[in-house]
Amino acid sequence: MPTLTASRVIDRPAAEVWAIVADYGRDPEWRKGVETMAPSVPGPVTEGLTTDEVLHLGGRTYRNAGVVTAVEPRTGFAWRTTSGADADGSRTVRDLGDGRCEVTLVLAVRPHGFERLLQPVLMRMLRSGLAADLGRLAQLASADAVAA
Repeated sequence: MPTLTASRVIDRPAAEVWAIVADYGRDPEWRKGVETMAPSVPGPVTEGLTTDEVLHLGGRTYRNAGVVTAVEPRTGFAWRTTSGADADGSRTVRDLGDGRCEVTLVLAVRPHGFERLLQPVLMRMLRSGLAADLGRLAQLASADAVAA
């Protein structure tokens, strides 16, 4: 099972970035291809929170259900899918001081059937997508700060 990790330093306080990362309702704002993301409860993640996601990736539409499996308040959480894609991962925000933080996204995907044949291409797409998502997250965090 390939595991992908992407990290980025963001020039915003960890609490501000955590407020975005930990709110699944905001995923369509910074995760490319996420058409809708419906958490069972609005606001910050809690253990047991469920999600319903519609994702466009590689010319296909996926509908994934997920659950938050663990939460470390204000710093990170883990999740896994319960239907749709077979995947799990985590999001972590580490305070670096001086109004900066480092965000790390981890994604493990287990392709099935025909998708196994395309695994090298799929992994390149996902790796590139994680890095680009972090760039959009940084822009969103800066835009939120300007708007506040």
